[in-house]
Amino acid sequence: MIDETDTQRLAERGSNRSQRPTSQAFREFIAGNWEEREPVLPDRSPAAAPAAARRKRIGLLFRGDRLVVPAGQLVTRSNDTDYRFRPHSAFAHLTGLGADQEPDAVLLLEPLADAPADGPTHEAVLHIRPAAGKDTEEFYADARYGELWVGVRPTLAEVEARTGIRCAHLDTLPDAVAKDAGQVTIRVVPGADAAVTALVQRVREEVGATTSTEDDDALAEALSEMRLTKDDHEIGELRMAIAATAAGFDDLIRSFPRATAHPRGERVLEGAFGARAREDGNGLGYETIAAAGDHANTLHWIANDGPVRPGQLVLVDAGVEVDSLYTADITRTLPVSGRFTDAQREVYQAVLDACEAALGKAREKGARFRDVHAAAMEVIAQRLEAWGMLPVSAAESLAPEGQYHRRWMVHGTSHHLGLDVHDCAQARRELYLDAELRPGMVFTIEPGLYFRADDLAVPPRFRGIGVRIEDDVLVTGDGAERLSEEIPRTVADVEAWVQRLLPPPDGQEAGAR
Repeated sequence: MIDETDTQRLAERGSNRSQRPTSQAFREFIAGNWEEREPVLPDRSPAAAPAAARRKRIGLLFRGDRLVVPAGQLVTRSNDTDYRFRPHSAFAHLTGLGADQEPDAVLLLEPLADAPADGPTHEAVLHIRPAAGKDTEEFYADARYGELWVGVRPTLAEVEARTGIRCAHLDTLPDAVAKDAGQVTIRVVPGADAAVTALVQRVREEVGATTSTEDDDALAEALSEMRLTKDDHEIGELRMAIAATAAGFDDLIRSFPRATAHPRGERVLEGAFGARAREDGNGLGYETIAAAGDHANTLHWIANDGPVRPGQLVLVDAGVEVDSLYTADITRTLPVSGRFTDAQREVYQAVLDACEAALGKAREKGARFRDVHAAAMEVIAQRLEAWGMLPVSAAESLAPEGQYHRRWMVHGTSHHLGLDVHDCAQARRELYLDAELRPGMVFTIEPGLYFRADDLAVPPRFRGIGVRIEDDVLVTGDGAERLSEEIPRTVADVEAWVQRLLPPPDGQEAGAR
């Protein structure tokens, strides 16, 4: 029964589990006797200069408009606990801030009056929540932002020194957004921060501005398309992410013996990779797929709660996200015992041949993004025809009205990669799928074959085998570079890789295989 005399609001009841001192004497006591922080400004971030160049590019596209780019809010995981913060990718791209930094922050690109044709079009102002004074309740009582709860927050000067962007208190954002409203178009990145979007909408309504979302969608589209080609700094970050991912795969293979002895061995593999991701980077770029046996035929298998048995293949799709938030995306299909069976090798080689055909196409001058997928599918269809699995010829299956081979590979072969694992998702079709490949583009090549155990259209020897091989590729001025070249991928190299990292059998010297 509800006690009608209880007037405590529902939102306040989370504090019922503990008592918080409220006396003035306590407030004065906790505010005193703290050592003063020495004002040592950090060095300018290596990401600051490339971020400034990106801001200039977006400003040229929206000359005279006020651009509002939020970092986003903390997201509740359960009750009063939050997920680790990750800023919106557009914010990270334009500020150079990554990792768990600056929730609620907003980058404002303020148009400059009479901006010269060849000069800056906007002034960047970063609105943040700075460190609270020790004489404030936030310091000791705010579990989301208080220094005693989440650590020391930077000052405005420190963030300004690191980013090269003028900083202002978050409290000044409403006035900055509303300045000269009605005389300037205000655009906000949609979906980044509901509170900031609502603020912009209120300002628009107060001045009778058109409330169409087209202005905001155009900004999101441009920010996404700007990331279709990566600068040198971004490519360097992606190389770091791939190197960390390679180390994570090594750790995962070393955990095979423990995985085969555990009832949820897939979780053992997931955990081994995840530990490396946190040690060497910000964390995972996406949820790890560690799929043993028939689980590999579920494309987004992230439950990872099954056993890992000797003789099986395990498909691992995983990537480390480094502190700058750039992520790798690599898939390897590994023989748990160190050797492929004849049937496993046959399927694996078919997928590997499709990978090589796709990379070869990417290296051709004038190739388009869609051509990479087509090259891989040609190999897949031909191999399925040779195995007697298609109801028509490979050529007929490859025709638009056919596509029978897609029963065993329903996903695309490639996607752009960068701050998001599926980067540039708001780009227009003509600049993505239909685009000619340009230097600086980074994307995956990841064909696969997925033969479910219950698929009667598959020869019995192949049922339950799932294989995907995925590499990260950079388009260069003279072709394309496989950034993940050092992670073994051929049948012989994968077998040698697994055997090298597995402990030797009992009674056998290491390296005597």
